[in-house]
Amino acid sequence: MKDRVFDLEQLAKFDKNAPQKVSVYESDKTLAAMWCLEPGQEVFLHAHPNADDVWICLEGESGLYFAGEGQEVNIKKGMAILAKAGQTHGMRNTGTNRFVFVGVCGPVPVEVIKL
Repeated sequence: MKDRVFDLEQLAKFDKNAPQKVSVYESDKTLAAMWCLEPGQEVFLHAHPNADDVWICLEGESGLYFAGEGQEVNIKKGMAILAKAGQTHGMRNTGTNRFVFVGVCGPVPVEVIKL
């Protein structure tokens, strides 16, 4: 069951100098990564031309999701956000506490274009 059940609290890693991306799993079809952000940290604006990316917010009360074309959406724990293949996305932790989300992407391999 080690490759099917994941303790996200044990996987979480934080660094005051940079957001942390932690691999949760990778299969032949999808992958998941957990992002752990201290206040003020952000996930760079990017797109996956070949893959959908679903973000599931697990912790944090104040994040700003960059949806591309100048669009921004407030996000928090309990929300899920979809970026379809080719759609721009990123986020900043605008709160005073940590922000954690898991991104699930597919199909793999996932291309990343920084914007």
